[in-house]
Amino acid sequence: MNPEHFIQASAFALGLVLGSFLNVVIARLPRGESIVTPPSRCPRCKKRIHPWDNVPVLSFVILRGRCRHCRRKISWRYPVVELLSGLLLWLLVRRVGDPLLLVPQAAFLLALLAIAWIDLDTRTIPDVVTIPGVGLGLAASLFAPPGLAAALLGALCGGVSLWLVGTLYERATSVPGMGGGDVKLAAMMGAFLGVGGVFGAIFLASLAGSVFGILLIALGKGSRRTAIPFGTFLAPAAIALCLYGDSLFRLYRSFLP
Repeated sequence: MNPEHFIQASAFALGLVLGSFLNVVIARLPRGESIVTPPSRCPRCKKRIHPWDNVPVLSFVILRGRCRHCRRKISWRYPVVELLSGLLLWLLVRRVGDPLLLVPQAAFLLALLAIAWIDLDTRTIPDVVTIPGVGLGLAASLFAPPGLAAALLGALCGGVSLWLVGTLYERATSVPGMGGGDVKLAAMMGAFLGVGGVFGAIFLASLAGSVFGILLIALGKGSRRTAIPFGTFLAPAAIALCLYGDSLFRLYRSFLP
């Protein structure tokens, strides 16, 4: 195995391990529980999970997707989160050449993955993730793109734009607009992606959210007043811009006259 393939494989394996911790964050953080203690337990029989079972992907293979103690099935979401975490870190080391960027960018991508699931489950985005995320993005910009000035402007424009859209929408329709969590998430995105990146992510998320809303209405499962967890669309859009922003912007410009 050449060094490049070894690094990519190591990143994927590390992603699986970090994905296991991410599952704890997604489950406990919205409930205000500690993400450190107690040790991981089966949500059904409450028995402590064997150390080897802390990576549900392995449990699915070795234990056929069941708890070692009560033999009940492990939710498919646990291995999916782990596999996505591994995939994101694998893609990151393939796309990012500067080693200084790997740690903050990896933290950004994994935070976005956690936020997407938490917002889908609870319609909330925890400040304990987004506010430190803004600080991390600004700190990383001191030695890497987009640069401190662009990161500050991106955080400001991202947060203010969503706050303004939500406020105007609420006043016009009397329907609650963007929550404060979405605003802080956009600020975090802007700190990492800059102005162009955060607006590109907002555009992609709005497009995906609109299509999803239309499908809900068409299927009779929603209406124009149905609340949609916008963070669940913002986070994947930001992931796409983080990993493939240059390619997406080139594709966009290719359609311009």
